[in-house]
Amino acid sequence: MSSQKAPDASRRSDRSRRAIHDAALALVGEVGYARTTIEGIAARAGVGKQTIYRWWPSKAAVLMDAFLDLGARQAAESAPEGEGSYVFPDTGDLAADLKLVLRATVDELNDPVTEAPTRALTAEGIIDPALGAQFVEKLLEPQIQLYVTRLRAAQKAGEVREDLDPRVAVELLIAPLTHRWLLRTLPLTHAYADAVVDHTLRGLSAKA
Repeated sequence: MSSQKAPDASRRSDRSRRAIHDAALALVGEVGYARTTIEGIAARAGVGKQTIYRWWPSKAAVLMDAFLDLGARQAAESAPEGEGSYVFPDTGDLAADLKLVLRATVDELNDPVTEAPTRALTAEGIIDPALGAQFVEKLLEPQIQLYVTRLRAAQKAGEVREDLDPRVAVELLIAPLTHRWLLRTLPLTHAYADAVVDHTLRGLSAKA
């Protein structure tokens, strides 16, 4: 009797999904979102297009899933050992913590691996309300809540005004970066991220 084990379907499925994710991200970076097709993704991943359609209804859904998976992997790699997910720094110095996070955001937005899919999902989310809502719910909102939690801690510590609306404060911090990046008005740099934090905190400071 043969002792050979049957193929592990779940492991094969995970490998196929990862290959599809990587193919979608690579193609969007190489040829742009408009020229990326399900057929092209399937060919790059080495799977049949019916496999993709079995798991996702559209190329936008494939790209969304791929981008979320990439973000989860990057967060796990950057998180402290044993944490399993990204944790917003709280060193007791709000300005330093915000500058650290905004600099990391600048690096991510400028990274060729993530820039193209982020632009594609942002643009597609404008014309596809369902995709846009998913983009906000699964990607943006969890990140925003990390800022909100840190700013509330700063309120309790007396670093920022008691009447501060943390949600508005978050937008004051991240909207300038998004505007400059989306419209390419000027280079997106660490120095600019630092300046955004300094200008914003002048208005939020409890000593203002």
